[in-house]
Amino acid sequence: MQPSSKPFGIGVIGATGFIGTPYRAEIRACGDRAKIVSLCARRRDRLEKAAEEDGASHITDDWREVVEHPDVDLVLVLTPDALHREPVLACAEAGKHLVCEKPVGVNVEEAAEAWRAYQGSRLAHFVPLWTRYFAPFARARELVQEGVLGEIRAIVYRWQNPRPEAIPFTWRDDATLSAAGSIADVGSHAYDAVRWITGLEARRVLTHAATVSPPKPDLGAIDLGEAISWGEEHAKSDSPELKRGTTYDYGSIAVELENDVTGVFVLSHASHLRKGLCPELELHGTKASLGIDRIRSRLTIAKPGVDGEHLEDLPDPAADGKLWNRFENYVFPALEAQLSEDGAAVDLATQTDHPTLHTGWRVQIFTDAAAASAERGAWVSLSEIDPDV
Repeated sequence: MQPSSKPFGIGVIGATGFIGTPYRAEIRACGDRAKIVSLCARRRDRLEKAAEEDGASHITDDWREVVEHPDVDLVLVLTPDALHREPVLACAEAGKHLVCEKPVGVNVEEAAEAWRAYQGSRLAHFVPLWTRYFAPFARARELVQEGVLGEIRAIVYRWQNPRPEAIPFTWRDDATLSAAGSIADVGSHAYDAVRWITGLEARRVLTHAATVSPPKPDLGAIDLGEAISWGEEHAKSDSPELKRGTTYDYGSIAVELENDVTGVFVLSHASHLRKGLCPELELHGTKASLGIDRIRSRLTIAKPGVDGEHLEDLPDPAADGKLWNRFENYVFPALEAQLSEDGAAVDLATQTDHPTLHTGWRVQIFTDAAAASAERGAWVSLSEIDPDV
């Protein structure tokens, strides 16, 4: 509960999409810790069904009504990237606590603007960068902090999240709505995990990126869940209308981090780049190297002169719906940790293990730099993207 013992009154903008639907289910499972009050989405049939599921008293297709609702004190902004800025700034002005999906904005200017709007506002905020909450990543952080790996010298991150070969076109393929395709979508998770585990920030990046998937069936304004389901059931030839994505669905990023640490990130949503062949993340230190396998929830360690050997298996929270209730276990505790006894936020936004708008801004500097490097074909420093980094 909030320190005032008052449940969060929640408004959800983008309530019935690929992200909003499971989030709402998790909130419903939290009992009296929160109450869903207001829902906003563009499809009326889905809204009416969602309101029945949630017991929400208010539905609308105008996000302003959610922000202005007197019984809403926490707003979830779950819209496409390019539609975050206005509701986030309106939430700050209206005095609402905030959960904003990543990337926080369509570019670093919007992310910085969001952070500045909440900085010192005494309002709580959270950005859903979930990778740090998986047990293998949390355990890796402990091992790094204990000095088991010695001084980190190199990092390899592979985030390959293949979608069905016949998946239709969605807003994530549209450069007018998506911040930077796969670079921003999964690159934000990857970079946040690295900086959280190691404490290292990137200095500069060199990126090769492309749209490697062929044109996709154009079925109109459908969400990602519908697109995945259609793609699993159909072939591309089933649709005569094809549309090529205008965002990157592949990126290979060479990274120079603090302390002259080198790294490489491979990020993709292309169907032919499959996962599970090797560890998602490798950390190479002066004493040992660590492989982090999220799929098997397993850690492997290698020491000088010794090939990699199994270190430990860890529980997989995603296998247990109650354990992986992200709002019960992470979001609400993170927000409550920022609130003082009188219900106003205290200055914990840069001193917490939970991701906030400050985190979202720092991560977006990296993804913007990577996208800029891909366009220029040259190294780009993060300080060039945002001098305040």
